[in-house]
Amino acid sequence: MCVPYCVGEENWVDSRTIYIGHKEPPPGTEAFIQQRFPDNRIVSSKYTFWNFIPKNMFEQFRRVANFYFLIIFLVQLIIDTPTSPVTSGLPLFFVITVTAIKQGYEDWLRHKADNAVNQCPVHVVHHGKVVRKQSRKLRVGDVVLVKEDEAFPCDLILLSSSRDDGTCFVTTASLDGESSHKTYYAVQETKAYNAEKEVDTIHATIECEQPQPDLYKFVGRINIYMTNEPVARPLGSENLLLRGATLKNTEYIYAVAIYTGMETKMALNYQSKSQKRSAVEKSMNAYLVVYLCILISKALINTALKYVWQSDPNKDEPFYNQKTEAERQRHLIRAFTDFLAFMVLFNYIIPVSMYVTVEMQKFLGSYFIMWDDEMFDEELGERAVVNTSDLNEELGQVEYVFTDKTGTLTENNMEFIECCVDGHVYVPHAICNGQVMPGAAGMDMIDSSPGPAAREHEELFFRALCLCHTVQVKEEDTVDGIKHGIHQGKSTSFYISSSPDEVALVEGMKRLGFTYLRLKDGRMEILNREDEVEKFDLLEVLTFDSVRRRMSVIVRATGEVYLFCKGADSSIFPRVISGKVDQVRARVEQNAVEGLRTLCVAYRSLNPEQYEEVFQQLNRAKLALQDRDKQLAEAYDLIEKDLILLGATAVEDRLQEKAADTIESLHKAGIKVWVLTGDKMETAAATCYASKLFHRNTQILELTTKRTEEQSLHDVLFELSRTVLRQHGGMTRDTFSELSGDCTDYGLIIDGATLSAVMRPGQEGSNSGNYKEKFLEICRNCSAVLCCRMAPLQKAQIVKLIKASEEHPITLAIGDGANDVSMILEAHVGIGIMGKEGRQAVRNSDYAIPKFKHLKKMLLVHGHYYYIRISELVQYFFYKNVCFIFPQFLYQFFCGFSQQPLYDTAYLTLYNISFTSLPILLYSLMEQHINMDILKKDPCLYRDIAKNSLLRWPTFIYWTILGVYDAIVMFFGAYFLFDNTTFTSNGQMFGNWTFGTLVFTVLVFTVTFKLALDTHYWTWINHFIIWGSLIFFVVFSLLWGGIIWPFLNYQRMYYVFMQMLSSGPAWLSIILLITASLLPDVVKKVIWRTLWPTTTERIQVGTNACRNREKLSLHRSNSAPCLLQGRNQFCIFTFKLPAFTQFTVYY
Repeated sequence: MCVPYCVGEENWVDSRTIYIGHKEPPPGTEAFIQQRFPDNRIVSSKYTFWNFIPKNMFEQFRRVANFYFLIIFLVQLIIDTPTSPVTSGLPLFFVITVTAIKQGYEDWLRHKADNAVNQCPVHVVHHGKVVRKQSRKLRVGDVVLVKEDEAFPCDLILLSSSRDDGTCFVTTASLDGESSHKTYYAVQETKAYNAEKEVDTIHATIECEQPQPDLYKFVGRINIYMTNEPVARPLGSENLLLRGATLKNTEYIYAVAIYTGMETKMALNYQSKSQKRSAVEKSMNAYLVVYLCILISKALINTALKYVWQSDPNKDEPFYNQKTEAERQRHLIRAFTDFLAFMVLFNYIIPVSMYVTVEMQKFLGSYFIMWDDEMFDEELGERAVVNTSDLNEELGQVEYVFTDKTGTLTENNMEFIECCVDGHVYVPHAICNGQVMPGAAGMDMIDSSPGPAAREHEELFFRALCLCHTVQVKEEDTVDGIKHGIHQGKSTSFYISSSPDEVALVEGMKRLGFTYLRLKDGRMEILNREDEVEKFDLLEVLTFDSVRRRMSVIVRATGEVYLFCKGADSSIFPRVISGKVDQVRARVEQNAVEGLRTLCVAYRSLNPEQYEEVFQQLNRAKLALQDRDKQLAEAYDLIEKDLILLGATAVEDRLQEKAADTIESLHKAGIKVWVLTGDKMETAAATCYASKLFHRNTQILELTTKRTEEQSLHDVLFELSRTVLRQHGGMTRDTFSELSGDCTDYGLIIDGATLSAVMRPGQEGSNSGNYKEKFLEICRNCSAVLCCRMAPLQKAQIVKLIKASEEHPITLAIGDGANDVSMILEAHVGIGIMGKEGRQAVRNSDYAIPKFKHLKKMLLVHGHYYYIRISELVQYFFYKNVCFIFPQFLYQFFCGFSQQPLYDTAYLTLYNISFTSLPILLYSLMEQHINMDILKKDPCLYRDIAKNSLLRWPTFIYWTILGVYDAIVMFFGAYFLFDNTTFTSNGQMFGNWTFGTLVFTVLVFTVTFKLALDTHYWTWINHFIIWGSLIFFVVFSLLWGGIIWPFLNYQRMYYVFMQMLSSGPAWLSIILLITASLLPDVVKKVIWRTLWPTTTERIQVGTNACRNREKLSLHRSNSAPCLLQGRNQFCIFTFKLPAFTQFTVYY
């Protein structure tokens, strides 16, 4: 039933009722329905002891490649296939086991962490006494005692604290990275209950929304049953203490649990983001489809040719093996069985181990970013963080960078510059985020001081800025509640806030004679110029949000009620009815052009009747349980009107170190940079010029509300389109990026309102076209774009628009605040800056870096290397598997299509697992085709790998053809050499296993030497792995065929390898075939490097020439033994291919 206190009741069901202390409500008030809630156990693990094997197997076999090899393995078990099931089962088992061990170990660590959290002790008030229990046994409705520096065990509603005003201070660094102390409030009716027995007497219920993951939103109300009428009070995020936050500067608090366990906001934020896939992974999947088609084609061809070959009865049914009548009639089943057998025989062309190698390369390679000392920021004490390693190579493919301005390009370190009151400008000396610079002893006045009549207006402006904020005063030395530091001019207290702007403004007012002292018992105290303490009752706070772009406070002083409002000029001027608007507007525009951040300040006096109306509007909105935000926004809109303009402020946000150099380097690399900001156009444009996004010769094109008011949007768009296309001749800028110096640079500026109009669906009619396409056409021909007055959702819309454009470019979004999260999640790669606006961006990003300048090395060096390495890895895997399987295909033409394997089972099994896996893994981790210093100095090298150039279809086809060529050389080279069957000195003939072993030996050495020729960066690890893998193959072959293994039923390879090596012609054939296989690739590269070198290859040649001169100088100055040592060290490859491998030699 609905009782009188249920103000703002709606028809909502998505809520819960919590009984504080598990006490039933008084009879006749409401029905007592005890709801069931989960306990406080946190479970971040995926598996249990019982479900690990089935659940992990299910997840692994959901991958197409694993499922494919499982089917092949089952086929080998069911039907008579030419190869042992071990050949498919062992690699599959290896892949599954390695992955399961890795995932199992990670989950075991999560179990350990969960147990540590779930078993930590908490203090609960029970029957007037404090009892201790484990955190996992906490229930919704329990009253919890939390002491200073303890973390909150679940989501709590604050009831009371050790402080008289019922407030407490909390840090949420573990949730959002904000280290500042935030203030939380107890309800007025419960804040006096600050002892266990008193708290136990509280009789109340809480109605609130069901759990949801937004850390900054909470809607509820508390119904307190007193002797008289029940009292309802609103509850919001200012009353909610989140699990994981820590109590600070407060001795203790009492609070009631409302969300526990996996329903806490922190646990709900565990949910992983949507999976992003890189362009390389998409190419890899496309190649797999092609090779699967090749596999099926091979199987079909061999099956058909087998029956053609068997059409001769003498070949199909020799006299010693005639078929029965039943066998002759089962043609269809036999054909299908033969097809499956050929599929099994050729299935190794699909490399199952490639998936494991790629995963290991990404996982291990990500540590190079985290270990990079050049990406360590000493000021923050932070290194780069990799939240996902799946996108490493995508860092080398970025075409568009979308960046926030404040805190990303700038330091978010605000310095108060000036304020303007009714046209009079005040400029205090250097005040920067609470730090008063030496020598700042007074106040400079640009204009003359106002007259006595305007003095009251001036002081009202200063008071407004001292009162309209959420700044806290952190005290280091207090005596009897008086801040001696402030009174004596000592820095014993300082201001902290989640917004650096507010700190700068309050410090600015301090330098101008008005000092904010503190907020105590609902009263704000300020110290005026006469050293008198003024007290104001804080009645309401209308909090800031990114939609309104303003905040307000309602205060009472000496019977007068004032509403003070500050915000962006675009949100204040339309609500102003009087004041010196023109003078203030002119000063705001001048400051914006200089790149300063501006805010306007206004006020409104409220009489008792108006305040009562305001109070009722706010109270109704605050007590609403459904659409509270919407109702509050409507109430704020009605209250913040009919304002009187007081003046404006200007603060400076300095550009980050090397931000301009980073943007310039990105431009040279062919990356387009867009700035998406909520700031006004003039301020953002000044920052863009300072950061070299726009140059002085850049022709600025405006697509703003001001211009669309003069012309229609349709006309403006078509005019801008004609302007850029007239210069570029109808071609996009990318077409002639190399000739950028010969064409006009265009920069586009668009604001949020115009963007909304552009993003609307295409208008009907002859004069209207598709505005999105026209807008994209203009943007493609601009070197840089500035989007100002952007809402967070619009930032994501811009990124999505570019992603979905015709070219499908790779996008990167970078920002530091919660308003950047949407675009970070939308972009292909999201990077968070460890800034001063919390860690929401860092938590939701794929990578996190301390400063914007680190983006340069992340893209131009790490991204470049990652892409080069993994593209070689993917192409090389397919290449070596073509070399591996194509001789098997050719062999069927010489064995009557009988599915006879060419290689031994051990070789089939270990080829991808042992013999050829480690060299390519090491290459993909350590290869540096160009020194990283050169990559940083010459950003143009980034263009050589743009648009997935190393994994395009022509390159893929070349590698495939090269693999087929090598396979033909290996097979037919060995075949023709075997024409002389007396291969050994004693006249003994070689058999088919010796033939297969010879081909396999040439194969292993060829693909390994191929990788060695492609390696540019040699270390002792490379030498050890590459030559060690070849030695391992030889040793294994000697042991496998030189010992009688008791666990084998038969040994067809016994003494085969030793017999082959005892033959001189076999040695000669191995050397000749390896040389013949590698020679065309070597010749092709020499010709291409000579006639059509890329920028990268020109750099390599220049580097080699420089190093040659250094070596020659060293040769003349050193002694002979040292020279001999150097010659021994570097002569491995240079005798084969000087033009190609000298770079390798000297790295």
